[in-house]
Amino acid sequence: MKLRFAPSPTGYLHVGNARVALVNWLLARQQGGTVLLRLDDTDAERSKPEYAEALEEDLRWLGLDWDETFRQSDRMDRYQTAAERLKKAGRLYPCFESEEELRYKREQQIRQKRPPIYDRGALRMTPEQYERALGNGKTPYWRFLLESRTVEWQDGVLGRRAVKLPSLSDPVLIRADGTPLYTFTSVVDDLESGVTHIVRGEDHVTNTGVQLDLWQALGGNPAKLSFAHLPLLTDTDGGPLSKRLGSLALRQLRRDGVEPAALAGYLAALGTSQDPHPGLPRDLVAGFRLSAISKSAARFDIQQLLAQNRKLLHAASFESVRSHLPEGADETFWLAVRGNLDLLSEAKPWLEVVRGTVVPPPQPGEEAYLRAALEALPPAPWDEATWGAWTAALRERTGRKGKALFHPLRLALTGEETGPDLKGLLPLIGPERAGQRLRIAAGA
Repeated sequence: MKLRFAPSPTGYLHVGNARVALVNWLLARQQGGTVLLRLDDTDAERSKPEYAEALEEDLRWLGLDWDETFRQSDRMDRYQTAAERLKKAGRLYPCFESEEELRYKREQQIRQKRPPIYDRGALRMTPEQYERALGNGKTPYWRFLLESRTVEWQDGVLGRRAVKLPSLSDPVLIRADGTPLYTFTSVVDDLESGVTHIVRGEDHVTNTGVQLDLWQALGGNPAKLSFAHLPLLTDTDGGPLSKRLGSLALRQLRRDGVEPAALAGYLAALGTSQDPHPGLPRDLVAGFRLSAISKSAARFDIQQLLAQNRKLLHAASFESVRSHLPEGADETFWLAVRGNLDLLSEAKPWLEVVRGTVVPPPQPGEEAYLRAALEALPPAPWDEATWGAWTAALRERTGRKGKALFHPLRLALTGEETGPDLKGLLPLIGPERAGQRLRIAAGA
């Protein structure tokens, strides 16, 4: 078994592509197969070296590795050789129509209530017309002549699938500038690198029909190739999950403090009936089942991802997060705040609360209570029992309880409406800062 993940380095890795990469990796590792990372970088204008580097870095951050790798830009000679084979076989033919001419043809077909597919007009060119076009300075682009048949396969996720080739336009495989297109390069690479299983998004189903025809034209045996198409991810409203949303790029999720185990666990369970649980890819191999993925679209809910991240952080040891915490954070601080974090990046503001300066907001009508709280502050040293002793004394002194007792104190001490348990936070704030904040809040 050999699988490949073939991103185009034209942007940062998005959660939708990360899911495809993860499923390929899990299937290969479960079956003892090989993972190929192929960078589909023939689009010279949009492909950038920095994106290629970022893709590899993000994949490694997620916990994925690979056994082989290459770039399509290093294999242009192989595509040229394959193109010559197809030309000699009569399956790759030159075309000169401009985009404007093609658009006019499509408009005419629509008006005549015919399907707007390419009419193969270029095949009717005589040798003299072809030479005349070249003499006039025109350069051909090349289309693949599809067979008049229906291509069928048993999809690993979607079940039986069929693509009627006569209902499609012959695809352009090579642009006029000689650049090979994805449909062509993917088949050449899959065939020559020995790929046996292709797992990708459902938006490639039609491509699969075309590529199986091309696979056979290049001498491959379609029976030796297996496909599985993953239904695309949607947003929480069921709409398309835009790849242009930077917040859903792995790079941004990393910056925000999402843990790789939270993301991997969530992506592995998407589209299945299984409850997600955090885990790095190596921890998910045994429980992965391609057959468990539904044929229906899966909704990517950032709140569910955060729930996984929260579950992970709440149980994380100090040593496991130490290198990612802000300078000055120690184990006592981590244990005090971890139960209130969705993202690791949220630890930094709480370090400022316990170590820095907080200007509490005004609390009209609470001044007398806050002065009483200031007067009742216990002497040092403080520990986790201090909060309980202090609030018990205030309850006895003022008759307050519940929110009326606790909320003004939290707001004065942290400047926040909610947050970590003050039992752990108060000793970190300490008597000096606590007293200063209470004096400001009480107007004393």
